[in-house]
Amino acid sequence: MVEPLEKLVTCLSRLPTIGRKSAWRLALHLMERPREEVAELASAISTLQQSVHLCPECFSYTESERCDICADPRRDGSTVCVVEKPTDVFTIERAGRYRGTYHVLGGVLSPIDGVTPDRLRIEELGKRLDAGVIRELILGLGGSADAETTELYLVRMFGARPIRITRLARGLPAGTELDYIDQITLTQALQERIEVHHGNNGGSMNGRTGNP
Repeated sequence: MVEPLEKLVTCLSRLPTIGRKSAWRLALHLMERPREEVAELASAISTLQQSVHLCPECFSYTESERCDICADPRRDGSTVCVVEKPTDVFTIERAGRYRGTYHVLGGVLSPIDGVTPDRLRIEELGKRLDAGVIRELILGLGGSADAETTELYLVRMFGARPIRITRLARGLPAGTELDYIDQITLTQALQERIEVHHGNNGGSMNGRTGNP
């Protein structure tokens, strides 16, 4: 066995959804590509973590001090969509209808997997709420059981505050992550989001709310 090729296959197989067969196909494909193309890929990978970091405000990916969304004065800072991971930010942005900001939790609660509240950016979300600018939290965590549990936890944590808490409309397929939702369905879910708590009256509500 050619050691460099085997090493590449091992590295590729560590990526999500990539098994050893797929890793072998990718490795052999790279062997057949022009040297400059492979060098460009290697350079992009090697510099990725040096040039891209988490935004200190919303925890999405950025090259700048703050991400373009948080730094944009045209965005509505009073509305924050809480999502699981940075790719969810990109997914919602592709729909082109949401004009608020985001907060990336870094996962969802899953005690079986050892993901407890202290492992997520819930404390950081609380600090943002303490600033008094945020008026609405949109819970955009998808339709999985763990996402539902996380949403309920967030309502319990922040429900006493004078803010509205809404969630994406349940037109989303159950158990599906945002990455796999088509843009039309996602846009509709944002527009028809359901209010789960209103801080002004301290109660939970099931009515639909307006556009973000």
